[in-house]
Amino acid sequence: MLKELNSVKDLEGRAVEALRGLLSNVDPIHVHAIDREVSINGKHVDIVADITAFGRRHRLVCEVKSSGQPRHVRNAVLQLRNYLALGWSGRDATPVFITTYLSAEAQAMCREADVGFLDLEGNVRIAFDGIFIERSVSTKPSVQRRDLKSIFKPKSAQILRAMLRDPWREWRVADLAKAANVSLGQVSNVRTNLLDREWAELSDGGLYLRAPDRVLDAWRDAYEPPSGEKRLFYTILQGKQFDIVAKQAIHANDHRDAHGARAIFASFSAARWLSPYARSNMQHFYANDAGLGLLKSGLKLTSASKGENVAITVTYDEGVFLDAIEPVPGVLCTSPIQTYLDLATAGERGFEAAEHLRSEKLTWPR
Repeated sequence: MLKELNSVKDLEGRAVEALRGLLSNVDPIHVHAIDREVSINGKHVDIVADITAFGRRHRLVCEVKSSGQPRHVRNAVLQLRNYLALGWSGRDATPVFITTYLSAEAQAMCREADVGFLDLEGNVRIAFDGIFIERSVSTKPSVQRRDLKSIFKPKSAQILRAMLRDPWREWRVADLAKAANVSLGQVSNVRTNLLDREWAELSDGGLYLRAPDRVLDAWRDAYEPPSGEKRLFYTILQGKQFDIVAKQAIHANDHRDAHGARAIFASFSAARWLSPYARSNMQHFYANDAGLGLLKSGLKLTSASKGENVAITVTYDEGVFLDAIEPVPGVLCTSPIQTYLDLATAGERGFEAAEHLRSEKLTWPR
């Protein structure tokens, strides 16, 4: 608790210095005082800056939070409105939200609420009495990038795959953990992240996705393919003959297989069964070691330094296999979500195929 308190105080101190540095560089502004923990009718405001602009006294009433995620922005906006209602009129005080980093979405929320903002990366927008300060920076803190990517790591991704199958389904934590084959703690972490970003909401029935398209967009932009080794091979089999043999090899790896072999169509090859669009001369699969053996044997695969036409990614990301679907009897392939992600990062033709698949298989009207 003491460590957390010290962290908050340190952030407030950094916020004061950032605000002072900003205001001191605007010629018409003279800073009289910047105070912390100011009481307004019994309510404690984090920071109040007492300034003069063009000869007129003004105050910046600031709320400081460690997170700039949309849920925290919304709470800060409400707090700032309450402060102004208790103490000062909007004519002589301007609400300002200060945090470590604000995304473009969070900045837009502040603009819509007519609340100024300042983050420690350098993004700022404060306007009052003829003063207009605005600056945008392209940098994003590494911790923010890591935080976003963590939502799409393998275990977390299993949770998202389960929720995206039916975004409007309401999930209890225990039921979601069981469906995604992850721990209760993992679900709780993802739940917090989704709620903070306002990608999900809580109802009486549990957690559900309120913005599945935003989840998928963010996943696509941060996507990292399942870890593993990509192996390239050559087969003489073509067309219908290849399909027949491939289905036989894949069907042999269903969950009744005692050796735990896993092999499924992926990328363009999966899209061919889900939503045909762009043809590729390369056949794509995900497999584990045992599944690789089935494919090599069934498809008579040989190693080749050139002319390869089969790509197999050997992975132990079990979420890829747990989420597999069977669009036609005997054909196991990556789910529409996984197929979309793989295609979207496979170059221009892949992106076009991904958007075609999305329009046919990944729309969620309510």
